[in-house]
Amino acid sequence: MSAARRTPTPHPTENLVKKLNRPVAVGAAALLLLGAGAGAGVAASRGGTPEPGTVVTNLPLGSTNPNIASGVGIGAGTAIYKSSGTGPSVGDPTATPGTPQAYVDLEAFGGTVPEGVTLTEAQGLNALAAIGENLATVGLDYDDVITMRVFLDNEPGAETADFAGWNRAYRQYFANVDLETGEATQVVLGTGAPAAPLRENVAVPSRSALEVGSLPVPGWLVEIEVDAVYPEQHPVD
Repeated sequence: MSAARRTPTPHPTENLVKKLNRPVAVGAAALLLLGAGAGAGVAASRGGTPEPGTVVTNLPLGSTNPNIASGVGIGAGTAIYKSSGTGPSVGDPTATPGTPQAYVDLEAFGGTVPEGVTLTEAQGLNALAAIGENLATVGLDYDDVITMRVFLDNEPGAETADFAGWNRAYRQYFANVDLETGEATQVVLGTGAPAAPLRENVAVPSRSALEVGSLPVPGWLVEIEVDAVYPEQHPVD
């Protein structure tokens, strides 16, 4: 999969269509469609049933750069990859094992965590990098992701999970291209000024994010599962 910027073209409906990773955008955005192969993938109308081998993403109306989708429709016979729960890898061997600090990838930050980056945000970036590695093992990439489930534990001493920090990490990898202009949007890391995302990606998954009492690995604050669609679908006989 290429992370190259995609250029939308007009379409005479209120749908936004993604067919074989080639989007067609219209105004305020409504739907994305992943096609099942060359010649397949006619845009479904809002509320319509997706064609076999396609995935239709329902986007919120009125926004050309939504954070998450309202939902996805998966057509019959669509090949989907479902990842296991994936968390951050150990990134700071000098930190006490089993602590959240141990899962902050200092090397990714050039040795120093940027100002304002929270533990959850740093671990989220680490876990999202791990998701990319997971997808790569089966020939998929971030732009193939259609749904995501996120589990967040509280940082030590915090009363609630750091959803804001997680969302900043998420926007570095997902939903960071304006669907009308095709231009990357600027995103924030920590308390820094808005800048280009780490990975330009037009994909806007449907997503749930839940606060949990604990995660299976001591020190984890973030665990992620994704569903991704194989871009080359083969029609079902």
